[in-house]
Amino acid sequence: MGFGDLRSASGLQVLSSYLADRSYIEGYGPSQADVAVFEAVSGLPPADLCHALRWYKHIKSYEKEKASLPVVKKALGKYGPADVEDTTGSRAADSKDDDDDIDLFGSDDEEESEEAKRLREERLAQYESKKAKKPALVAKSSILLDVKPWDDETDMATLEECVRSIQADGLVWGSSKLVPVGYGIKKLQIQCVVEDDKVGTDMLEEQITAFEDYVQSMDVAAFNKI
Repeated sequence: MGFGDLRSASGLQVLSSYLADRSYIEGYGPSQADVAVFEAVSGLPPADLCHALRWYKHIKSYEKEKASLPVVKKALGKYGPADVEDTTGSRAADSKDDDDDIDLFGSDDEEESEEAKRLREERLAQYESKKAKKPALVAKSSILLDVKPWDDETDMATLEECVRSIQADGLVWGSSKLVPVGYGIKKLQIQCVVEDDKVGTDMLEEQITAFEDYVQSMDVAAFNKI
């Protein structure tokens, strides 16, 4: 089990494919599994690996909360496709001491503090409690989004693929079409249905505009309660 060598292009390709239908390494929310894989990646994935790029930017936004994210961190080889072996650590075997000092989140602490452990355990308990409570009525909304490219040379098929790569519990993508806006430029108009307490327009805008090589802006064209 693993992603191959996450410091190489081939390893990042395995990661991106793995995240094609997932928002996180495990489960439906950020956890120590994401932290473990994030720390193994040497830097920002290239734009053509849109699933890995979307995940990397999203997890990086939890920089100050990494110690409190739920689930106990496991060895890197415990995550990823079952038919791929983890080889990320083998390249750095001769410089292990240097690698031990690397922390992509920017923390200098070698050991998790007692306060961080307590906070992590409290948040884990809150997370499990919230997940166990199933509301009798789920409020949903139908949203129509306008996603605008930079110019008429933007690959709109790739742009749509990047948008649809965004996966989350409570988010379902629907139909889409290209709408002319002038000067040969077309915008992507795409429908989605969301569960209101799980997915908001701010989250959608943050993740869609993260594909900055393709997306200039995102607007809500229509918003209707279901």
